[in-house]
Formats: sequence, structure tokens, C-alpha cells
Amino acid sequence: MMKKSLLAMSIAALTLGAAFSPLPSHAALPQTVNGEAMPSLAPMLEKVSPAVVSIAVEGNKVAKQRIPEAFRFFFGPNIPPEQAQERPFRGLGSGVIVDADKGYIVTNHHVIDDADQIRVQLKDGREYDATLIGSDEMSDIALLQLEEEADNLTQIPLADSDELRVGDFAVAIGNPFGLGQTVTSGIISALGRSGLNLENFENFIQTDAAINSGNSGGALVNLNGELMGINTAILGPNGGNVGIGFAIPVNMAKSLVDQIIEYGSVRRGMLGVTGRELTSELADAFGLATKHGAFVSQVMPESAAEEAGLEAGDIIVSVNGKSIRSFGELRAKIATLGAGKPVTLGVIRDGENLEMDTTLKEASQTQTKADNLHKALTGAELKNHDTKPAGVEVTAIEEGSLAARYGLREGDVIVGLNRHKVENLGDLRKLLEDKPSVLALNIVRDNSSLYLVIR
Repeated sequence: MMKKSLLAMSIAALTLGAAFSPLPSHAALPQTVNGEAMPSLAPMLEKVSPAVVSIAVEGNKVAKQRIPEAFRFFFGPNIPPEQAQERPFRGLGSGVIVDADKGYIVTNHHVIDDADQIRVQLKDGREYDATLIGSDEMSDIALLQLEEEADNLTQIPLADSDELRVGDFAVAIGNPFGLGQTVTSGIISALGRSGLNLENFENFIQTDAAINSGNSGGALVNLNGELMGINTAILGPNGGNVGIGFAIPVNMAKSLVDQIIEYGSVRRGMLGVTGRELTSELADAFGLATKHGAFVSQVMPESAAEEAGLEAGDIIVSVNGKSIRSFGELRAKIATLGAGKPVTLGVIRDGENLEMDTTLKEASQTQTKADNLHKALTGAELKNHDTKPAGVEVTAIEEGSLAARYGLREGDVIVGLNRHKVENLGDLRKLLEDKPSVLALNIVRDNSSLYLVIR
């Protein structure tokens, strides 16, 4: 009986050894199945992945610390309830090269927010300093430019994100947890997602391709290697992936980037309506067959919506021929199209399909921090001044800042720099690209013209 057991164990050991023994050196995995090549994402990724970069940032953030009432006695009666302290920070993220000739890189605003130094590493290991050209906090998009000219850069081609469908394959490329470039795959789980943060403009692509901390600003591509979106957020405990990730549609990102390049900031478009989602109950009450769209509850006077002929009770179902699913999607698309852009709205009124044309107006809150343009202007906030005189208006000045010390005031309109005309933030940004040692600002103040010289 003992011999039989030993024999059985020996046979089992031999069988296991054969199962786990390495393949002969001449053996290889099959390259084809039934005469067809094995499917692989590798050829596409070899072309696309060099366009995705890692971004490392350093800076200082102001942290406010509240002093408990029990301890304020020791600091005297005039001590403020909160103390502000600057604390250094470091961060990691990802970015996508969208213009190889000019060294333009798109990433998320939250990746570079408050950064004093931005360092970009390419897939091949080369590193460059980068400058922030402009960003938009409310849509979480930022545009960087490499400070040095770099050879052999790869830019990523763009898809049409308005043509995406739920179920399309998706590949996420980024730098999770600082590990280096990583690729994950999945599908598009949903489109037009909003409601993560009601203060911002959201029209997200949802995907189950694994997105983790550090993927922010990376690429979401299709199987053709075209950019569908910029990875920006995840929904999960402790920053971990649970199969719910979000990306900003590339059409939305491109519109914002084009505005930053042309004007130096985002010129927020405004339609001039308030409303809500079109729910099933609301659709039934109005006798509508559709369950998707944006219900208009109010039209603002003298707005683009009023000029188009919109009325309260209308249902907006498309923008420029592309259907919309919700009021949040309408809000995001209109805001990121940009002021001055013509739009065609598809509207349902009393069961009748209508088309209405209008031109978007500029939202009054569109502005940018001047230190994004030049350190000497730190402390000023700027916006385009479209009425005469055309230029750049100083909308706010921080007390004690560099801009205040150099003599800039709230309400000033910058119309020239170093004898060059300035009509918008884009003009000012281009003139400051070479970092001139002296800034001779031509200012219009209280209907008078003057010069401020900043050295």
C-alpha cells in the first residue's frame, strides 16, 4: 500500500514538473490563430504613447489655520481668527502633446495650480521646463509650452468626441502614482456626465479604463490612436480606481485651448437661460416623446437666448447639430464654445421642432491672474476690455502686491506695451513671451493716457 502511494506521488510530481517546465528555447507563442494575426494594441501605442508626458510641479500653497478660542487669549485681542501660512508642495500628473512644432501640452488645471516650477518628462527620458500659457479652473484645462525647442516630438491626432458612443473601446495613458507611463483599457461607460461639482462646467466621458492618482491630464484614446479626452477625475474611495473614471471631451478641450492661444484666457460664452434637466415626469407633462434635453425655465433680457427667440418652456435638444442629453451638458458646451461664436439651437416648442440661430455673448466673470503672464504683474487680475478703448482691464489688485507697488490700479485698461498695441490678453501674452527686462505699459485711467514703467 505504501509503495502504491509513493508511486502515485512520483507520477503526480512528474506531471506537475512537466506542466511547469519552461518551453524549449526554439518554441514561441503563436503569432496567428486560424491564419489571422493575434489582436494587440501594441502597434497603436508605439505611435501614440510618445505624445503622453509626465509632469512634476513644485510650488507654495497658502494654508489657513484656525486658532482655537481658548488659545487666542495668549496672542492678544487683535489676533485674527485664522493664520495664513505658505507651505511648499510637490505634485505629479500627466499631459498630452497637441502641437509638436510649438511644444504645446494640454493638462488639467488642478495639476499645475499654484505651481512655481513645472517640469515635463518625455517618454524617452528627456526633461524640459514648461511655462503656463493659460488655464481655466472651471473646466479644469491648462495649456503649457516647453521653454526650450525640442526635436522629434510626437503630437496626438484628435478624434471627434461628439461622435463617441457608449461601448466604444477606450485606452487610458498616464503616469499613475509616479510609476511611469502606464496603459489601461476599457470601454466608454457613459457620456455627458455632470454633477460631480455643480460649480464647474462638466460634460464628462465616463470610462472603466483604470484611472488612478497621477493619471490626471493624460490621454484617453480610441483604437485608432486618436485623442478622445483628457483624463481628469475618478470616483472611488481614497483615490483608488473602482472602474469609474472621467475625461474631458477633446472637442471641449480644443475649444478652450484655441481661446487660450488666441486671447490668453478663456472667453466664456453665455446663452442667458436658466433651467433644469428634462425628467421623465416633465417630458410626460409636456407630451414629449424625447427624454433627453435641457428644459428652459427663464430667458434673461438682452441675452443671446432672447435674440434667438427662445422662450420659457422650450426644450433645447441640440447645439450646432449635436444632440445634448441634459442641462449640465448644455451649460458646459455653451460656456466652452467661447464668446462671439455663432450657434444653432435645436428646440422643441409645443411638440414642434425648431432651429434658432444666435451669437454667444461673453460672461462677465471671465478673467485671468496676471502672474500667469509676467511675475512683475503678480497680484493683478485681468480680463479683456471689449468696449472702447479695446485692451486689457485690471479687474482687481491685491493690496501690497508687486502690481500694486508698481502703480497699477483697479479699472486701469492696458492698451499698449513697449510701443506695441494691446487689444486683448492674447496680444499681451505674446508681447511678454520674450520676458522683456523693462515693461512700459500704456494705461488708460479715468479717460487719461499714461505710462507705467516696470523694471
